[in-house]
Amino acid sequence: MIRYSLSLFILVLLALVAQQFIPSLTGLFNSRLLLVTLVFLCASVTVGPPVMLAMAFTCGFLWDVQSALGPPGGDPLVYDQPAQSLRFGYSIILYGVIGYLMQGIQPLFREGKWQVSAFLVGVSIFVYLVAEYLIINFVRGDFLFPRATLFQIVFTSVLTMLFSPIVFWILFHIAERFGHEIRFEGLKKKKRRRAIA
Repeated sequence: MIRYSLSLFILVLLALVAQQFIPSLTGLFNSRLLLVTLVFLCASVTVGPPVMLAMAFTCGFLWDVQSALGPPGGDPLVYDQPAQSLRFGYSIILYGVIGYLMQGIQPLFREGKWQVSAFLVGVSIFVYLVAEYLIINFVRGDFLFPRATLFQIVFTSVLTMLFSPIVFWILFHIAERFGHEIRFEGLKKKKRRRAIA
């Protein structure tokens, strides 16, 4: 369990580095693949709440640090009107919320129904981005929600969701490598082997 959890944190760091080289798709309203969030969401359904919360803190902290070190108010490709006073730490809370959303369907995932989890990744990304945009509007003191922003959020959610099977495949291999059981099916097979032996 410890080795698997540590490997997830390493995977998050690798995703953060890779995120820097993923361009936004100008043809799809500047939507982009949110790799760090994708890795977090896929991993959060494979671990318990304590590890998920530690990952939420790590991902949110790193995401906010990245934004703080970049242009003021966030990436200008993402935010047309940057919010100068967006508070550091809001991402940690949002990551925790979407992490608990994924934890809610963990029983289905453990039964081998990862497709539901893949769909929920898209829903969670959508919730995260809408909540983030609402926070930005609240900080600005007005409410603007243009159609282009809605399309950007939708396309980003769908694009990220489409890559979730690849991340789940990687997580299954990591779990197998470190002997971490993330599906009940595997536990049933082990019990059957012991009963036969």
